[in-house]
Amino acid sequence: MSPPRNIRIGRRRFLRAAALSGIAWGLGPMPAAKAVRRPSANERLNIGVVGVAGRGADNLQKVSGENVVAICDVDDERLAAAAAKHPQAETYNDFRRLLDRNDLDAVVCSTPDHTHAVVSTLALRGGRHVYCEKPLARTVSECRVIREAARGGGRVTQMGTQIHAGTNYRRAVELVQRGVIGPVAEVHVWVNVSYGGMERPSDTPPVPAGLHYDLWLGPVEPRPYHPAYLPGRWRNWWAFGGGGLGDFGCHYLDLPHWALDLRNCSSVEVVDGPPVHPETVPPWLVVRYEYPGRGDRPPVRLTWYHGGRRPDLLRSVLSEPGVEDGGKRKPWPSGVLFVGTKGMLLADYTRHRLLPQEAFAGFEPPDPFIPDSIGHHEEWIAACKQGGATSCDFDYSGALSETVLLGNVAYRAGAKVEWDAAGLLARNGGAAQRFVQHRYRKGWRI
Repeated sequence: MSPPRNIRIGRRRFLRAAALSGIAWGLGPMPAAKAVRRPSANERLNIGVVGVAGRGADNLQKVSGENVVAICDVDDERLAAAAAKHPQAETYNDFRRLLDRNDLDAVVCSTPDHTHAVVSTLALRGGRHVYCEKPLARTVSECRVIREAARGGGRVTQMGTQIHAGTNYRRAVELVQRGVIGPVAEVHVWVNVSYGGMERPSDTPPVPAGLHYDLWLGPVEPRPYHPAYLPGRWRNWWAFGGGGLGDFGCHYLDLPHWALDLRNCSSVEVVDGPPVHPETVPPWLVVRYEYPGRGDRPPVRLTWYHGGRRPDLLRSVLSEPGVEDGGKRKPWPSGVLFVGTKGMLLADYTRHRLLPQEAFAGFEPPDPFIPDSIGHHEEWIAACKQGGATSCDFDYSGALSETVLLGNVAYRAGAKVEWDAAGLLARNGGAAQRFVQHRYRKGWRI
């Protein structure tokens, strides 16, 4: 393995190098993106992967059939482990140096949420196709910047909501869209996950050898290193992630957004939750989203629960015979419940049930009309080579991510948010706008 390209240079020297290379990092809009290469179906894409552990390790494996020419991680040990499996790839600690390359067709971003936007936006403005983990960014405004950067130019994008490619979601969507349970005006989404509920650490242990901590912080205001932040613990903190809602919202709200053709909510408010903490995310939360009507379809009220909270309606639903899968596992620890005028649909990642059972005795599902996916990563790769769309491109998944993150905005602002999606603005003002907009430390901006 060649030494990682961990270039530490002064601000003046970096800006001079950026100007020479055509990268306007931190200097406003970039020049027009370069032409996108369309390799044939038999050619391999040249891919750079930023973040190679955790979700990054899985994403790296999923694209390993292509030509992985560059890999990047801020942890030398994790980078070395990935390099051992991909000896042909150049190694980097600083993603900006990886993106200096002229041979990249596509970039996979698997970093923590707080660096999604800086990686993805720079890659898109450089003319690269991009696959990025969910949520699309840490803040609502960053999501919008990424969506705008992805418009036009032939770049193919995909957000990492891998369950979207599964057959179960498709069959559930078909039932709703065929009107099997009638018009739907009420949805409940609950997830058995909890983060946060702690105080910011006050001690300052040394940065471990081989960890490039300042690069890990990226655009976030500097703070002393602590193992409470990384690896894998960053979702507990507002500075880096969005807690349970930020982690699983895009996976579970994806199903009602898809099935009901939802996009931007009109308002969001917190129904219940612990006191707001300035540093750490809430261990549990209940959030209500309101969506406007779409054509002849009614407005929708969607309620989100995490950290052990679940809808009261679920008690009667779970009393239905057979719903618990014979008691083989805890019944529906996470799920989505659509409430229609003719019945209900209960679903999670791998199963779905029409309820009440007596109302659907002998029911035959409609013929499938949503084609099965060739695979979440595979459809992105195929579209990069042949053109066409992906199922979770940054327009769809960006709007989904914005909606998810607005739940955290309402919680932190302590007030209902009346949302103007077009203007990226809380109509009722107040403290909400502070949490909509990203803020970066000096030298970082998108």
